[in-house]
Amino acid sequence: MVDDALFVLAKMKDLGIRASIMTYNNLFVNLRHTNIMWDVYEEIKASGTPQSEYTNCILIDGLCRQSLFQEAVVFLRESERTESMPTVASFNSLISRFCKVGYIDVAKSFFCMMFKYGLLPDAYSYNILIHGLCIAGSMEEALEFTDDMEKHGVEPDVVTYNILAKGFRLLGIMGGVSEIIRQMKLKGLDPNIVTYTILMCGHCQTGNIEKVFELREEMFSHGFQLNDIAYSVLLSSLCKKGRAGEALSLLHEMESVGLKPDLVTYSILIHGLCKQGEIQKAIQLYNEMLSNAIFPNSFVHSAILLGLSEKGTLSEARTFFDALKKSDLMEDIVLYNIMIYRYAKLGKIGEAAQLYKEIIEEGITPSIVTFNSLIYGYCKSRKLAEAKTWLDTINANGLVPTAVTYTTLMNALCEEGDIHGMFEVLSEMEAKAVEPTNVTYTVVIKGLCKRQRLQESLQLLDSMHAKGISPDEITYNTIIHCFCKNQDMRKAFQLHNEMLHHNLQPSSVTYNILINGLCVNRDLKEADRFFSFLLDQNIRLTKTAYLTLIKAHCAKGDACKADALFRQMVEKGFEISIRDYSAVINRLSKKNLTTNMKGFLRMMLFDGISLDQEICLVVLNAFRRVGDLNSEFELLAVTIKHGLLPD
Repeated sequence: MVDDALFVLAKMKDLGIRASIMTYNNLFVNLRHTNIMWDVYEEIKASGTPQSEYTNCILIDGLCRQSLFQEAVVFLRESERTESMPTVASFNSLISRFCKVGYIDVAKSFFCMMFKYGLLPDAYSYNILIHGLCIAGSMEEALEFTDDMEKHGVEPDVVTYNILAKGFRLLGIMGGVSEIIRQMKLKGLDPNIVTYTILMCGHCQTGNIEKVFELREEMFSHGFQLNDIAYSVLLSSLCKKGRAGEALSLLHEMESVGLKPDLVTYSILIHGLCKQGEIQKAIQLYNEMLSNAIFPNSFVHSAILLGLSEKGTLSEARTFFDALKKSDLMEDIVLYNIMIYRYAKLGKIGEAAQLYKEIIEEGITPSIVTFNSLIYGYCKSRKLAEAKTWLDTINANGLVPTAVTYTTLMNALCEEGDIHGMFEVLSEMEAKAVEPTNVTYTVVIKGLCKRQRLQESLQLLDSMHAKGISPDEITYNTIIHCFCKNQDMRKAFQLHNEMLHHNLQPSSVTYNILINGLCVNRDLKEADRFFSFLLDQNIRLTKTAYLTLIKAHCAKGDACKADALFRQMVEKGFEISIRDYSAVINRLSKKNLTTNMKGFLRMMLFDGISLDQEICLVVLNAFRRVGDLNSEFELLAVTIKHGLLPD
């Protein structure tokens, strides 16, 4: 009620009642964010009211709060000329504001200037400067100022130690945090709620959720009640660990101790639930927010829309999207981008284009993500000519195509076999000074491999390393697969070794490609040796690696080895389906290994997997070829009984 306060001040003047400097200062403090501050200051001077030491301090603080730093410094110097000695509080305001905007060196110069005026910095002076240094990551200098603090007879307090602990926590140095708290306790200072919150944040950062809960219990034992920040930290940690159910229980605990969840609390939980696919629970919380008059922001709406589109159905996502549109809750382009991408991914490019039309009609500015999604959709629908036209639209909207834009187009052209077109897009990308990523290079390598230009693909791989762009396992897998197809297993394994040399761990796909390459190239002994070597190295192989080797031994007629590998695969805990049994039985039937077929049939039935028509026909034909009529009629009776034979 600023106008009313000023009216009362004017009325006092009319009645000849002289306002005290305390009255002016109180008014002054509450006008620090406005230009009216100057009017009140002129009024003080005109009234002849003697100023207190806080008057100039309030004005300097107000100028700093309005980011008028130069004016604040000028005023400080003018006050010096008028023999009005600057106070520690005035310097603290300047130091604080310069630290907040990142001008630490300027803040330090004002700190040193205090000594020039014969002023001794207080604990607050030191704390704000130490805080600025910690935020800037200058922990060594922050610790030096802490030592200087003690040399000048100013004892570091709990705030000082909390600031230092937070500085180490921001750098992820939990050892430093522990050491600061140890020193704090040696000084006879007890950790407070802020100390515990900093510790909890640090352990959340490192993923040590169990330590966080230990600290929680320690807080309770010292009589501390968790505040809303501490609860938010815990909720966030649980959600990141995929423990959204426990986070919900914690929410109820929070409410039971009288703390009301705010927008941040709900946002954390809703995002965590959506990531876990618990969409309905997320929507329940969303409705609870609304009933508590807490209005969701774009982050919440995005989380639910993403969850519905990824874990739910597209129609559910569209219903929610339309409801937001109807309620005028479309704050920005983000929600449109989510829907456009989802339509594009599902090949519904017509719907995606329609939403883009709506964006333009509504006067919403599209982002580069919007266009990248549309280009991806047209590429997925194999409408490459239309996809290319969106590049012009991007430029027309004042945006710059990204590496994702060009790479998406290049990949589509590569898939279509248009390698020339792919290189044209790459040339345009380089001409526009858009740096290719490792994904871009992988696409180019894939295109070169399709054309059997293997040496060029290797040269490009070397070029990536030279430019400081690290190829990932997909890049290497692409080339390794190509050399395996060309029966050059020596080079394929050289590339595998090169991965290890660059500290890049081959993936299970890499091993599958190499094992398959050895099997296809009829080097089954080497495939067995390599497979055994990987097991000895405790490398986790997938079911695909086992099945590849099993099928190869079946095709060779080595049913015993196939049987041993199959049993080993079962022992490893892989889920075995009827398709896996079918693949093995089919290959054994081609070799007329009926005895082994029977063994696999028994194993299959023992595992509780029922026969299907395909397996029955394969086995019956095999029995017929070898003249095993008894087995044939026996199985025929079973198939007829279970209705597995066609009419």
